[in-house]
Amino acid sequence: MKKIVTKANIRSEINDQIENFLNKGGLIAEIDRGTSGRESADGPLKNNITAFQQPRVERTYLPEVVAALDERRKPKTIVKKTKSRKAKKKIIYDDFGEPLRWEWIED
Repeated sequence: MKKIVTKANIRSEINDQIENFLNKGGLIAEIDRGTSGRESADGPLKNNITAFQQPRVERTYLPEVVAALDERRKPKTIVKKTKSRKAKKKIIYDDFGEPLRWEWIED
């Protein structure tokens, strides 16, 4: 059975990692509340996203691939099955209402 990881387990693991870091000589710098990593808090955020800075790439049109995709989108013809006629048992009564026999009758 797999052991369930609880918040307490995660918290203790993080505290152990911090203690190991500090014991190896690592330092933690305390930053004042409200301090930002941005150079200027006045302007908009600047992301280093280069996706929109590159020139537009021309795409190669593949008509056979497009035709194959369009063909798959078309609804498939559905072959309707004819209902098989099942025979039913019907009782035949005499003139006095007494059952005489059973007959099989197809619908």
